[in-house]
Amino acid sequence: MTDYEILLMLDPELPDERQTEIVTRAREAIERDGGTWDNHEPWGRRRLAYEIGHKNEGAYHLLTFAAEPATLEEISRVLKITDGVMRHLAVRRVQGGSTRPPEPAPEEPVAATAAARHDGESRQTRSSAREESD
Repeated sequence: MTDYEILLMLDPELPDERQTEIVTRAREAIERDGGTWDNHEPWGRRRLAYEIGHKNEGAYHLLTFAAEPATLEEISRVLKITDGVMRHLAVRRVQGGSTRPPEPAPEEPVAATAAARHDGESRQTRSSAREESD
């Protein structure tokens, strides 16, 4: 058996009961095929870097378990067709690796981001103009 972890990104509008049901179905499939369930860590809602299906947030859950590769393939197949699962990523677990959620990135005000982008563009324009005149 191999140690795996699956990071689920679920639709944030799903009721908690439905989110729990998706995780429970994965656990039941693992245990039914002789695998061992280690842990489920709900990481909560996180802002996405880009929209997925017109949604800018996702509800994250980390599942850790040991199973046969065929079991992982079946769970991944089911997750792909399950309503409410926006994305999932299954990887081999590194022993001693952290299962803590990453710290959320601080949000920059939109005006500051636009001003920085504009300032950078004007510097490039000035340097390009100098190079052309030389």
